[in-house]
Amino acid sequence: MNFKQIKYFCEIVKAGNATQAAKNLYIAPTAISMQISQLEAELGGLLFDRTTRPMEMTDLGKFFYPRATDILANTNRLERETKKIVSGQHGWLGLGFVRSALFSFMPPAIRAFRKEYPEIQLDLVEELSDFQADSIRSGKFHVGISRFIGSPVVPDGFIYREIMQDPFVAAVPINHPFASRESLRLNELCKEEFIVYPKDSLSVFSGQLLSLFRENELEPRIAYEAVEINTAIALVSAGLGCTLVGESISSHQNNDVVFVPVEDLKTKSVIGVIFLTDEKSVFVSKFIECLELVCSLDMRT
Repeated sequence: MNFKQIKYFCEIVKAGNATQAAKNLYIAPTAISMQISQLEAELGGLLFDRTTRPMEMTDLGKFFYPRATDILANTNRLERETKKIVSGQHGWLGLGFVRSALFSFMPPAIRAFRKEYPEIQLDLVEELSDFQADSIRSGKFHVGISRFIGSPVVPDGFIYREIMQDPFVAAVPINHPFASRESLRLNELCKEEFIVYPKDSLSVFSGQLLSLFRENELEPRIAYEAVEINTAIALVSAGLGCTLVGESISSHQNNDVVFVPVEDLKTKSVIGVIFLTDEKSVFVSKFIECLELVCSLDMRT
């Protein structure tokens, strides 16, 4: 199956018959019939019922048509946007990010960037910190916004730049006794059911989260493993336990969760960006500037 076959099929449906479709495409009717026959042979079924006049789509054709039009629309959009980039009228910046970034500094950083560069296409990809380097190598995005506990291991060929340090706070249900406290201690949190995240065997963050307790010879009572931070906070909201999150997200949550400082927890999570050493896109540095400005303002408030 190729793009020409998909295009010819959609044109037949649009025109109502192969003869008119051939005229619209400025090709011979035999050429369009041959391409459709080849497409049907590859698919293993007929797309049109040729016994009817006018020719109608079969059930297979009705299934195929909306998906084929999506492919055409996406291909045409890709061609237009690529030509704009080549001509200098357009550009793109791919951003990988951890989920927690959406709760705090990332939205205002994106708004600031788009205000300065409204013509730049932003592609946003949610990705755990552990996988961002591989995605950048593959061209999936240009820069990753990551969160680590302690110092990250930076792969060869990459630059890591710390943006801010984010103290941990305890996320507790609003009706929990801790919710009225000005602060609490780690050993108190150990007495409650604890929600750990993210649930991914290749991610080191959940293990690092638990090590915050174990370094103090404490063992949390793990009740749930959440797929990601949003799920963890939802479980807290439902009254199913407590967890630890970065302070930066605490002002962007619902009213069912209260965030309480942990007075004896000095370790902080670290927000940073990672990108290739030989990255040539000027928009990477421009976005990082917006990110640093937003984070510096957050730290002052």
